[in-house]
Amino acid sequence: MRVLIAEDDAVPRMILKMAVERFGHECLVAEDGSTAWDMYQNASVNVIISDRVMPGMDGLELCRRVREIPGNGYYTYFIFLTALSEKEQLLAGIQAGADDYLTKPLDPDELRVRLLVASRITGLHHQLAEQRSELERLNRELFDQGRRDPLTHLGNRLRLMEDLAIVSGRAERYGQHYAALMCDVDYFKSYNDHYGHIAGDEVLRSIGEMIAKICRSGDAAYRYGGEEFLVILPEQSLVSAAVAGERLRKCVEGLALPHVAKTPAGIVTVSVGVAMLESGDYKATHLWLKRADDALYRAKQEGRDRVALSEG
Repeated sequence: MRVLIAEDDAVPRMILKMAVERFGHECLVAEDGSTAWDMYQNASVNVIISDRVMPGMDGLELCRRVREIPGNGYYTYFIFLTALSEKEQLLAGIQAGADDYLTKPLDPDELRVRLLVASRITGLHHQLAEQRSELERLNRELFDQGRRDPLTHLGNRLRLMEDLAIVSGRAERYGQHYAALMCDVDYFKSYNDHYGHIAGDEVLRSIGEMIAKICRSGDAAYRYGGEEFLVILPEQSLVSAAVAGERLRKCVEGLALPHVAKTPAGIVTVSVGVAMLESGDYKATHLWLKRADDALYRAKQEGRDRVALSEG
């Protein structure tokens, strides 16, 4: 352990330092409370052994300050040094946050016992902190998994519903502009019928990875359902969103995934519908997505493998 000693008397300070080091612990030494406080803030300390009465900052104030700092999982065991005549003042020290006390003159055996207890207590605190940190990590992971499509690793419908509420609020409050790209894999049913659903899943996974790769910081991508994907683009005009939709379409084309089951035979392609979030949609974002879906349907009707803009 690392032990910080705060003692203004040179002789007891040296005796205590030698005893702590003899028991195999690293030792830091301060001549008063203010120096001890500075050292504590700049070094990881397991145990503080502090005289109660010191010039400047006394031991009680040092203890209070130590207890006011969040430990981040590391508990500092605080031991007061006190003369036998000061025992009636121990309650004030315990109320300030101290864990134990040692009486002067120092008994090495008592010091060793106190340090063994301190090691056990700080170790338990560290273990509990690690368990709490791991539990928090697992909870975050479960939270994220519940909002991520297991096949494509894009956002799922739950994540989309939560994000749409945020988009609506930002658009209404700050006037931010958003565009939606609704994408659908062309002739996907015939692909599944010919190649099988496992191969179809691989196509969806490949397209999902590609979409995630081309998204800018701030863009959000989701598996909307089946072979449909949705990308939400902040701060876009209809023209720039159409450019983004065309880039997405070409990137899917660039994957060059064979699709011999369509007529004529070729590669996997997508159709894209583009729509802007209008002021009247702030409280009904489903209208916005419906316009994007309508534009997608029109892209399908016009021959697929193309980008169509909302007419709304």
